[in-house]
Amino acid sequence: MSNFSRLSFPNLNRRNVLQMASATAAAAVMPRILDIPGAFAQAGSTLVIAAPATPQSLDCNFDVSLGTFEAIAALYDGLLGFEKIPDSGAPDARREDIAFHADKMGGVNMVGKLAEKWELDPSGKRAVFTLRQGVKSNWGNELTAEDVRWTWNRAFELGALGAFYTAVCGLKSPDDIKVEDKYVVSFNVAEPNPLLLKIHTNLYTPVYDSVKCKAEGGTDDPWARKFIENNSAGFGPYQLAQLTRGQQAVFQARPDYYGGKPAIDTVVFKEVPTSASRVQLLQGGAVDIAQYLQPLEIISMKKVPTVAVETVPASFMIWIELNAKIAPFDNVDVRRAMNFAFPQQEVIKAVYQDLASPLNGCMPNIYPGFAGDFYSYEHNLDKAKELLAKAGQGSGFKTSLAYNAGDPVQEPIAIIYQSALRKIGVEVELKKVPAGSFYNFVTDRKQPMIFYVDSPWCPDPGYSLTLYFDSKSYVNYSNYANADVDKLLAEMAATADEKLRLEKAKEAQKIIMDEAPWTFVSYPNYTMARKADLKGWTYYTSNNIRFQDFSR
Repeated sequence: MSNFSRLSFPNLNRRNVLQMASATAAAAVMPRILDIPGAFAQAGSTLVIAAPATPQSLDCNFDVSLGTFEAIAALYDGLLGFEKIPDSGAPDARREDIAFHADKMGGVNMVGKLAEKWELDPSGKRAVFTLRQGVKSNWGNELTAEDVRWTWNRAFELGALGAFYTAVCGLKSPDDIKVEDKYVVSFNVAEPNPLLLKIHTNLYTPVYDSVKCKAEGGTDDPWARKFIENNSAGFGPYQLAQLTRGQQAVFQARPDYYGGKPAIDTVVFKEVPTSASRVQLLQGGAVDIAQYLQPLEIISMKKVPTVAVETVPASFMIWIELNAKIAPFDNVDVRRAMNFAFPQQEVIKAVYQDLASPLNGCMPNIYPGFAGDFYSYEHNLDKAKELLAKAGQGSGFKTSLAYNAGDPVQEPIAIIYQSALRKIGVEVELKKVPAGSFYNFVTDRKQPMIFYVDSPWCPDPGYSLTLYFDSKSYVNYSNYANADVDKLLAEMAATADEKLRLEKAKEAQKIIMDEAPWTFVSYPNYTMARKADLKGWTYYTSNNIRFQDFSR
């Protein structure tokens, strides 16, 4: 979105983690890859990916775990997408054009996906989409405006992540989405909203095949929760051929895809939990892509002639939630002290090997509207002690820090932080949480301190700040609440005046950074490690790959 990650990956929500010694990784994994009938029948027709986890669920309204959003990108399409441009730092790669364009509708450089035309009323209160005709789902049902209406009604009815999407673009009720004609649908809001178009570029606003979903759900499950969790009903370039959680997911290219059949016929998405094993498989040629490697492994793989490794700035952020509803983190001076005690530069060098930059803000630094002027927490233990004394914690205190056992960077960061905090009298118990249950620990909001890695998937300051800091947001896991921030975010959502929005975004960022709801860690880069002959990689702000981009 959220949604999730990266050089680090907090949401590996898998129960059955394969235990594999790195020395025998290739031998252990290859037999299962070869179990796929016809997987290597045609040279270049199969893409094998070594990933930390298979999809936990296929319902993006409830799951943003690693693996799930890779599947959503293959199985579904939304109404719009960003235009793609060359990546200035990676000659063989492209990336989305997320800049603000005053001369373009809604300020966004967009291309049509399921929509072939779109219009934004000058008032900023109404967007109309004309759908492509003849587009079929993986079940053979034609795309209509009713599919779009049903999809957004589902978001209203089920809440969770859908509730955030409806709220952030100003939709108040299902009646705000109107079927104007068989292939025309409109979105109508009471106040001008700058996200009325941009929200439809988001990976997690796909369109469902409502005919199939209604048939499968029936009266007992009208929003097809059980069906969508394990199956797909979309208009994307691939269909699901197999999902064996904890082992692999297999995707088959759709010859009837409206954008043309993808160049890669079959994608085998293998669960390989350890990064060392993923490295071996790529280096040995057993897989085409190895995802989410450790920084030292990335550096070493750049020396392998058969492998292409590209590292680019990304929308990733990693931080530590400081739970404002658990003492002493309900005190702003304690939260500030925790940041002055954090040795950020040491972490960037020792853990990330400089494949990250300091997290000096509360939204991605590659997004329009980012303000990096308000970070004031350079490592200073004396300042940290002074703030603790001011907060009545001069003798220190005891607390705990939960981290994801499946993330290769969180444990070393936690150890470095623990050592630094001990110098100011804060004793921290480190809680190693199994990858399969870590996301539940985050959403329970019961940990005083817990790591989190995420990226807001809409490159907009209002979206990004609302996601994490609006007091009513589902993803506000630090329980942060500030009435002035809420007011600024609401005002940003109710105007299409970009200059005014940026002014309010800057003011909100100033307040948030001063009140330090997080311990600010880093902006990890995104790295793509693949076979050298694999072409077509594009960096997306959702920090995932699209199988349909690749060719040989």
